[in-house]
Amino acid sequence: MYYELARSSWGPEEIEAIEEIVKKGFFTMGENVRKFEEAFAQKFGSRYAVMLNSGSSANLIGVASLFFRKNNPLQRGDEVIVPAISWATTYHPLQQYGLKLKFVDVELESLNMDVSQLEKALTPKTRMVVAVNILGNPCALDTLRDFCNRHGLILFEDNCESMGATLNGKQCGTFGDIGTFSFFFSHHISTMEGGIALTNDQETFHLMRSLRAHGWTRDIPADSPIFEKKDQDFFEAYRFILPGYNVRPLELSGAIGLRQLEKLDAMVETRRKNATLFQKLFQGDERFILQRENGSSSWFAFTVILNPSKGLDRKKIMRALKDADIGYRIITGGNFLRHDVIKYYDYEIVGTIKNADVAHDWGFFVGNHPVDLSEQIKTFHMVLTRAADGL
Repeated sequence: MYYELARSSWGPEEIEAIEEIVKKGFFTMGENVRKFEEAFAQKFGSRYAVMLNSGSSANLIGVASLFFRKNNPLQRGDEVIVPAISWATTYHPLQQYGLKLKFVDVELESLNMDVSQLEKALTPKTRMVVAVNILGNPCALDTLRDFCNRHGLILFEDNCESMGATLNGKQCGTFGDIGTFSFFFSHHISTMEGGIALTNDQETFHLMRSLRAHGWTRDIPADSPIFEKKDQDFFEAYRFILPGYNVRPLELSGAIGLRQLEKLDAMVETRRKNATLFQKLFQGDERFILQRENGSSSWFAFTVILNPSKGLDRKKIMRALKDADIGYRIITGGNFLRHDVIKYYDYEIVGTIKNADVAHDWGFFVGNHPVDLSEQIKTFHMVLTRAADGL
């Protein structure tokens, strides 16, 4: 494809890392995963990191851990405030653990949660807020952190699309009590499949490690606060203390992650250079609503919302992009409330959901990659504007 949604960020270093693991013949989670967890935590200034087989699993394990804390655990029926736009597996673990979701609208320009709705969404049953940084763009994390602190709420930060983004000099993914990241093929670093959860709380860290691997104690230190070790080593080898999963990453993914992490800063900088050109080309054209940067975005992709007031022919524009061999998709799944799966949820809508619908019906994104995309971006601008002009 001339301008694809995603492309590989691997080089010979990643292939070499795979070959080294193949030669050793040990493929399940091991030394390279541990080293990657340590390097990732250090890179992002967090005390603890737990690598998983996907960012979706990071969300699942992170949410699950909050139900097994000794003090003040989450309980079924508790309420959680969420934005109307995010990826499906931001929401699914919340439903699967029996939480009630309070949906608030997003800002049309930033595509992130409209924090002016937080007080309306708050009830005596509110226990958590999920912050989502959409497509590289930090949401109002400082406001959300302050809101949660004032009301004694958990802040869960889904940063799966926004690795490398910062707000006020602080890394996104580190504002929450738990922060999650994804290493899928199209994301800022890729380990084939993979994800990670960060926390500064030791109990949460140990809970996530146990939940990641069967709910057993094998990966937990003997002096852990989440269980008391017994003297029977035979039984301790297979001692299950939590209703866990098997969402462990591969040793291959850990080895690849170490190579990719070394490239992260340079890859994000290239994405930002591409974004500078993208913004320049569309500047002042009111037919198109671009994502307004908050803080310093890591520019996962480039979003465009066709301004509904300008009478553009959406079908014609989509056809022109397809004919030009330019890939495009709905913005992060669009308004989640409009997907069939919502029938399985316990939820409530706070206020009106207007902007998420506009983004759903009139918005799309095209790819951004850690290579120079000047020609592709210029072509995209030409194709889009010509189609909007009716040419």
